[in-house]
Amino acid sequence: MTALLCFHKEILEKMHDPSTSELLLIARGLGLRRIVCKLLQIYDSPQSLVILVNASPEEESAIGEELGLMGCRNPGLRIVGFETGRKERQDLYKKGGLLSVTSQILTVDMLTSDIPTNLITGIIMLHAERATPTSSSAFIVRLYREKNQNAFLKAFSDQPEHITSGMSPLRTIMKELQLRKVYIYPRFHQEIIECLGRDRSVLQLTIGMTEYMQEIHGAIVQCMSTTLSELKRSNTNMDLDDLNVDNAYFRSFDVLVRRQLDPVWHKVGPKTKQLVSDLATLRRLLIYLLTYDALSFHAYLETLIESNTVNEAGNTRQNQSPWMLTDAANIIFTFAKRRCYTMSAPTEKKVSDADDDQDWDVLNELEGRAKNLTSEASTSNRRPRWLPDGMEPVLEELPKWTLVGAALQEIEEEMIRRSTQVTFHDPGTDTVLIMTSSVRTCQLLTEFLSTMDPDAPPGSQGCRMMEDKLRLYLWWKGKLAQRKQEGKTGFALPTGQKNPTERGAGDAEVSEALKKKDRERQARAASRRRVRGGGPAASSSREGELSSTASGPSNGTFGQPVDDTAAIAKFIVGQNENPLMGISEIDLTQIDFGPEFDMHYGLVAPEQTVLVRAFSDDTDEQLLAEIQPRYIIMFEPNLDFVRRIEVYKKANPGLAVRIYLLIYNNSCEEAKYLAGVRREKESFERLIKERGSMLNPILEQRRSGDTESLMKVVSSRIAGGRKDVTMEPAKVIVDMREFRSSLPSLLHASNLLVIPVTLTVGDYILTPDICVERKSIPDLVSSFNSGRLYTQCELMSAHYKQPILLIEWEEHKSFSLDTVAEVKSFAKASSKYPPKKKQPAPSDTNVSSPMIQSKLVLLTLTFPRVRIIWSSSPYATAEIFNDLKAIQPEPDPMKAIVVGAEEDPEAGAGINTAAEELLRALPGITAKNVKHVMNKVRSVRELCELDLPAVQEILGVEPGKACWDFMHRGERKRLCSPGQGV
Repeated sequence: MTALLCFHKEILEKMHDPSTSELLLIARGLGLRRIVCKLLQIYDSPQSLVILVNASPEEESAIGEELGLMGCRNPGLRIVGFETGRKERQDLYKKGGLLSVTSQILTVDMLTSDIPTNLITGIIMLHAERATPTSSSAFIVRLYREKNQNAFLKAFSDQPEHITSGMSPLRTIMKELQLRKVYIYPRFHQEIIECLGRDRSVLQLTIGMTEYMQEIHGAIVQCMSTTLSELKRSNTNMDLDDLNVDNAYFRSFDVLVRRQLDPVWHKVGPKTKQLVSDLATLRRLLIYLLTYDALSFHAYLETLIESNTVNEAGNTRQNQSPWMLTDAANIIFTFAKRRCYTMSAPTEKKVSDADDDQDWDVLNELEGRAKNLTSEASTSNRRPRWLPDGMEPVLEELPKWTLVGAALQEIEEEMIRRSTQVTFHDPGTDTVLIMTSSVRTCQLLTEFLSTMDPDAPPGSQGCRMMEDKLRLYLWWKGKLAQRKQEGKTGFALPTGQKNPTERGAGDAEVSEALKKKDRERQARAASRRRVRGGGPAASSSREGELSSTASGPSNGTFGQPVDDTAAIAKFIVGQNENPLMGISEIDLTQIDFGPEFDMHYGLVAPEQTVLVRAFSDDTDEQLLAEIQPRYIIMFEPNLDFVRRIEVYKKANPGLAVRIYLLIYNNSCEEAKYLAGVRREKESFERLIKERGSMLNPILEQRRSGDTESLMKVVSSRIAGGRKDVTMEPAKVIVDMREFRSSLPSLLHASNLLVIPVTLTVGDYILTPDICVERKSIPDLVSSFNSGRLYTQCELMSAHYKQPILLIEWEEHKSFSLDTVAEVKSFAKASSKYPPKKKQPAPSDTNVSSPMIQSKLVLLTLTFPRVRIIWSSSPYATAEIFNDLKAIQPEPDPMKAIVVGAEEDPEAGAGINTAAEELLRALPGITAKNVKHVMNKVRSVRELCELDLPAVQEILGVEPGKACWDFMHRGERKRLCSPGQGV
């Protein structure tokens, strides 16, 4: 565990007091996880119960591992998930210690009193920026403070940019979490500046993009500006001033656009929706231009063109992307192709030299002497046999690859210089750490370093890798054309390890001498640096030159390493025909682990290791502490990781760290980095200003057993609404699965007692007669398509007098089932095919939304007792539930659990098994309602003697009629299947 810095100690001194509750806002990369782990270590005791909330599975694993390194191993941090049973959870709560519990489980356990809320020592809450009136965090704090006013609550956040919604976002968070103290620690805090200082060891290597990349970059930015202007022009009645190109570089830009348009989403046309989708596509194009190789970027553009032209059904697409029809888009497509290859008229080839050329190509390929195709074509007439006639490869490489090679060369020279000097107690290792923005970039850079030619001139060091990718691209194009002729859909360019074009049948024709020469070449390459955790690198390099290693297997397509497992078995067993025989009888001490074994399976020295990783969260701090690298290359700028390096250097005095920051000049990468710094600084300044002028929030004290919550209005006609006091509180029974929504929290906030149980029928039980099935719009559509809603309404109608279907919209979103454009298209399609003439029906895409309304009508006709309630938000739903419960008796949780349950121990007790099987065979009686029928009638004879209305009252309208007709008329009518009718 890395030592704490001075500002870490200052924060802990302010927050370690268990009698106070605070909120900490700190800049990313300054060690938030370190502070949380230290607090957990302080509170770790069997006599205390500390709950960690809002931690993701990755954060739980990392925090538990770090606590183990700090000495908290008995028992350490225990994780309570959905797989943990109720009895096991109760035992864990009684033992005390540190527990990480999910929000849904903690809420249910607090409501059911499975966890002793009054005995909780404190709660440590991560991601405090997510606290809103409808969030699970606010629900947990409200339940927590009802029974425990003295325990602490420590909230943490390192996302100041997300605390921006509303008039006073900081005050809203503090009110929902019921806090009065807040500590703000930005990077420009005086204590942090004095501790970290200003780091000047970062070597910023700026390189310009190639000419083709500059043209593509400018064209993409122009398309984004045009799309934004068109979006603002199409929605003049909305405030879209924040939508600019600078904000469009960030991933949160898509969320910002949807948040602005969600209230009127049902009014906007397909053109506006297409513009919003195009902005996300253009933002990805900017990122892919700087991280993908030229062939992958060109293949992605081709898939965009194909998807914009033809839809999934193979028909011509109606709403095409407007930016693809501009001149800037033509520049993007043209120069993206020029980065890969150029096409010219095919030239006639001499027949006498054809066989000779193919032999030389095979020999050069096996010996690893493949050079740049363009330079080779200019000096000779030899061409690979797989290259089409008229194609001249360009294979432009990313300029940063050259910078990485130069940085590695400089690092190797520095290692050689340091090895000649005698140093004592010099901390750190010579492992080179390369950090990238994504896993795909990590794989691409690993492949480049594994196959690069250090003797080649800059810009052509990765020619071998690019040639392999060109061959893979040509194979993909051929397969794509073949599938199109067969009428099949296309597929993306493969990016896996195995190349489908890899030599194939040509291997059988290669002589044994050439194969042996290939193996010798790989053995010579293995004497240099090797792939970490894998086989030897496939490239050959000079003696003493820096090759590459990686954190995982290479993404290359040629020269794959041998199977390690088979090689080890063969090495140990020797000439035994069966590699699995005799292994247990061999004395390993008698085996000669010579240089050959060490070359393939020995440990790699730190100075021969290059570790390529993708940026992560605070886990990178643990990575730096374990590896302790002296040389770090940042392939892309990342503000969080730069600060983690600053903390890492300060925590290791005397460690000389050299950092290379690679960045493209005048690119979106540079603009995004600077804009990110500016956004964080402005967010902290806004929060500091709000804290200086903010009044302390008034915290509402909820008292259990409040007299006002027990009063009910009996009648408004008697004495102006006389109120009677009842000793039973107003309660609502909620299904366990509904706690993923915000409605239970709002019901609890409206002074209703929420009782979580597992319900078979319905989602909410308001009274003994009122059952509510709640559906959001996406859930409503999927329930209609699967037929699940038909079964749910059937069960509610059979067991409750007043079944209700609640259709609820999300807050701040459009209150409509369909858009205006879809209604117009449906009306147009209906008028095109009048009912008098028998014409083909309109396509499903035109009538998908109106069909929902038709299915709702059929549902109400089939189940006339089902009432439909429309709610615009969860707040409106809470008010509706309170109105429905007025002057009504309270529901019984035990009866609600039994209703509709298949395994009811009381239902059907002592009934003959043969009679039950006979009931199950009758139409309209299923496994879900057979126990209900057995409770209503004493025998099958009694059921047969009932009239039609009585049977329908037990089973429902349609199932009851089918069962009665079968028993009295012998007609077995097929019921409407769940997927038909409704």
